[in-house]
Amino acid sequence: MTDTQINPLVAMLDGGQLPDFDSIKPEHAEPAVEQMIADARRAVDRAIAESVDPSWNNLVAPLDAAEDRIGRAFSPVSHLHSVMDSPAWREAYQACLPKLTAFSSELGQNTALFEAVQRLRESDEFDTLDAAQQRVVTDMLRDFRLSGVALDDEKKKRYAEIAQRLSELSTTFQQNVLDATQAWRKHLTDEARLSGLPDSARSLLAQNAANKELDGWLVTLDAPSFIAIMTHADDRALRAEVYEAFSSRASEVGPNADEFDNSAIMDEILALRHEAAGLLGFDNYAEKSLATKMAETPDEIEAFLLDLAARSRGPAEAELAELKALAADDGIEDFAAWDVGYYGEKLKEQRYDYSAEDLRPYFQAPKVIDGLFKVVEKLYGIRIAALEGVSTWHEDVTVYEIRDEADERRGVFYLDPYAREGKRGGAWMDGFQSRRAGDEGLQLPVAFLTCNFSPPIGGEPALLTHDEVTTLFHEFGHGLHHMLTRVDYGPISGIAGVEWDAVELPSQFMENWCWERESLDLFAAHYETGEALPQDLFDKLYASRNHMAGWQMLRQVEISLFDLRLHRDYDANTASQVMDTLSKVRAEVAVLTPPAVNRFPHSFQHVFAGGYAAGYYSYKWAEVLSADAFAAFEETDLFDADTGQRFLTEVLERGGTRDAMDNFVAFRGREPSIDALLRHSGLDGNERAA
Repeated sequence: MTDTQINPLVAMLDGGQLPDFDSIKPEHAEPAVEQMIADARRAVDRAIAESVDPSWNNLVAPLDAAEDRIGRAFSPVSHLHSVMDSPAWREAYQACLPKLTAFSSELGQNTALFEAVQRLRESDEFDTLDAAQQRVVTDMLRDFRLSGVALDDEKKKRYAEIAQRLSELSTTFQQNVLDATQAWRKHLTDEARLSGLPDSARSLLAQNAANKELDGWLVTLDAPSFIAIMTHADDRALRAEVYEAFSSRASEVGPNADEFDNSAIMDEILALRHEAAGLLGFDNYAEKSLATKMAETPDEIEAFLLDLAARSRGPAEAELAELKALAADDGIEDFAAWDVGYYGEKLKEQRYDYSAEDLRPYFQAPKVIDGLFKVVEKLYGIRIAALEGVSTWHEDVTVYEIRDEADERRGVFYLDPYAREGKRGGAWMDGFQSRRAGDEGLQLPVAFLTCNFSPPIGGEPALLTHDEVTTLFHEFGHGLHHMLTRVDYGPISGIAGVEWDAVELPSQFMENWCWERESLDLFAAHYETGEALPQDLFDKLYASRNHMAGWQMLRQVEISLFDLRLHRDYDANTASQVMDTLSKVRAEVAVLTPPAVNRFPHSFQHVFAGGYAAGYYSYKWAEVLSADAFAAFEETDLFDADTGQRFLTEVLERGGTRDAMDNFVAFRGREPSIDALLRHSGLDGNERAA
């Protein structure tokens, strides 16, 4: 790129512009990141030079502004790497990552900068800062220590090397999972093998085949295809084949054995995390992880998880017995993992007299999205409207703005709902930029919301499952947490600065409105007739909320315990601990042992390529908070304005300005109780009444 060419990743940084995705190309990434890092280094040097008498304005604010510009320049690059994967975007992303990691280590280990912040903390100036600013300063000092600022030069160098290598390994892990997912496909030409599949699934598989210029049907490992086979396919051999391909992804076994194997990568990640924790004086990585979480010790978390396991085991065993009985009626005596989803659906149909497919016509994607907006409008008094003429990365993407009752714009978000080739699986929310006040005025938050729902097929609208509806509400809860903040300091604005095991509170909280008649009536209507969701079908859905609840709870406990013990009990003298740790956890808590081919950890991106290492327990930890928070509405009204406003002001708007427990107590008037979670999960011994 020549000096005369305008880099859109740089041009958008001034004036609060949204990314020009029509213009952003892979070749823009590295120069933009390099320029922002160079600018940030100059800002650091100026801040240190002016910090003889440190203040917010000459030390903290310029550093935050510089880091914010780096984040905004790189965020579209990272996002495009996830949702529009290509060799060029991979190369661009991988070129930027080492530079960003190196700068982060350089910043976190800058002794002069740390000492300047420490002087600010100890000065009279600190007492003049507001409580939120003081929180930023104290968090900065904590993060300096967690970056190794107190280490000697040799250990600093090693800590930085570890950070660099971990960044590389996590990226490779994620790319291996995506490649392994897309490398496998099953081309079917015999329609008999589709027995049991609903029309929606058949149409999806036919569209998959047509997209590859094939006749018949094409099964892939993308979520809509995989779930359809595992839930509905009568062909047990097909279920087993798809299960094996999916559960062995990115490993040394299965149909693509060794091709994208993450085994050695996981071992190295664990070893490096353990070494890094040791350099900082922690006994293990789990202890280091808790330095920024609500929970205080790994043993406290383990006790919490084992309590849930004890409460869940009896119901899970009973559920498994029912599944096995149904399978035995079909002559299956060797019940296996690939039978769980299929007979789980059969049991639901038998017990509640409805199928997940019966609901799909009532969940037309555009109406569900509109209904979600109506729910949060009623809860928080906000309005959401589409923005026209905004550049996006794909035709499926829509851009929206949020305005409050005073018509003040609070945030902007991009929604990318459907699965497609080259898009990372799962669902997530990423921030493009955070709310912060700076020299250019108030910067408003912007979010990327990504899902992988079943796409529109054959000219028909996309029809969602109830699980997909719940996923949409979940991710939008994260989005609201990011966008509705009133905090003007980037490091504690929105989700930033919130303890990781409380981050899932707003997202899991939103899921509750997917189960209530009053909220479903805002969007659940037949896509052809407009008929509202029939009462008898709603009653069946409501009654089935705790279907397989013991099984699901035990599965989440299993994963959480595995993650915790993998990082707490790591032994540098023992090789290949991943599968051994998982096997021991399963022997302790699981009621059905998966087959030997199962390599779940090899595609466990939350822990090996995300932010949940030694923190996956957060989903259950935060669910205690979210269930109890929703109980406040059960005690008043589903859309009680006062309760909604209190959740908005005490939780969503607060960011990381105070401890998450203080936020909860301010909303609820007391500390959380596990009772609501047990009741919502059907583990309190009481039947759920409609």
